[in-house]
Amino acid sequence: MVGKVIELVGASPHNWTEAVNNAVHEASKTLDELTGVEVSNFTARIQDGGVTEYKADVRIAFRVK
Repeated sequence: MVGKVIELVGASPHNWTEAVNNAVHEASKTLDELTGVEVSNFTARIQDGGVTEYKADVRIAFRVK
């Protein structure tokens, strides 16, 4: 098996878990055989004293045919 890893940033207005899931979901639309995800960083946007957007930097692995 040969694999490849891409880096993406997922975002969500609700939480970091959803940000990761959004990145995986979007990747699955164009890539086949996703095999894993690694979260490398969590960040958030703050506005008016509150968090308005959660972001997760992820590395997604998939098989190369």
